[in-house]
Amino acid sequence: MSNNRKPLTREQMKRVIEGLGNADRIPIAVQTWVDPNIFGTKADEYRAVLNETPCDIEKINLNIPQIFDAPADDPSYRWLNFDNPFPAGTALDAVSALDGWEKLDSVLADFPSPDYPGLIPENIPPKSDRYRVGLWWYWLFERLWSVRGMENALCDFYENEEEVHRLFRALTDFYKGMLTRAKKELDLDAIWTSDDIGTQTSAFFSLEIFRTFFKPYYQELIEHAHSLGMHFWLHTCGNVRSFIPDLIEIGLDVLHPIQKHTMDEKEIAEKFGNDICIWAGIDVQRVVPFGTPQEVREEVRAMIDNYYRPQGRLILAAGNNMTVDTPLENLRALLDEAYTYGTKIVEGRP
Repeated sequence: MSNNRKPLTREQMKRVIEGLGNADRIPIAVQTWVDPNIFGTKADEYRAVLNETPCDIEKINLNIPQIFDAPADDPSYRWLNFDNPFPAGTALDAVSALDGWEKLDSVLADFPSPDYPGLIPENIPPKSDRYRVGLWWYWLFERLWSVRGMENALCDFYENEEEVHRLFRALTDFYKGMLTRAKKELDLDAIWTSDDIGTQTSAFFSLEIFRTFFKPYYQELIEHAHSLGMHFWLHTCGNVRSFIPDLIEIGLDVLHPIQKHTMDEKEIAEKFGNDICIWAGIDVQRVVPFGTPQEVREEVRAMIDNYYRPQGRLILAAGNNMTVDTPLENLRALLDEAYTYGTKIVEGRP
């Protein structure tokens, strides 16, 4: 990181997220979507570019249960209480790990506990003045299809309603315990999770399904995070336009990414940009891997111009994890433009 580029403080980030005013520049959290190790022998070069620009959040990955694999010191710390019956490398969206709901009683009776000591990672640095976010992947829909397979999961909303609710109830109770521990032991400012409930062209399911199966549990966990003094961040890919008003209603603080080519970004910004903080994701499907550095800079400026609000409510990101075909110079252009133009626009000199 260059000497004159410093991360924003925790208080600055809170103000931006809550719509109480901008910081000295638009916050940047692009780096959380880039793993330098995927670039092989060039990993150090990518790492150096990432370090040239500050990331305004400190991310801590929470160690939640796996589907089949349990740690040696707690054989119950896994979502399903039986071993993996599938060949190595089997995609869990294509099969049903929980192949019959009659197994649910046994699974819930041996459900993992959020009190497992290993849930909290070791060797976490002391709390600083940076905004600290705890992360876990797969909330409700992603957890459902990872145990039931995608086809079964979508049918379960119609054919096995009670069982879905029982599973979501158990998951929500686990997550609430996890959040309580994470706040106490890590002093988090926010929790961030994922639930991809949109496709490239539409939502995965109807608004009625969302309100029946997801909204109540989402609201319960968001309210629990708020009661602990934490913001709630959600990554959800695809076209989720139909769900945004409900997500705002239940208090979601930060939404990522408003995926490029799936929704009307200007319409989203105009209708909802004052009511929720948008963690706006630059296009990683086309412009970042295949555009020129200048095109990347132009896209960053266009994104900032679209979502910028005088009261804040904007953080910059990549639309999803960057891929190995991302040119180094495009990454440098993205981060530099995010910092320089994100400073100019706050200062009123774009």
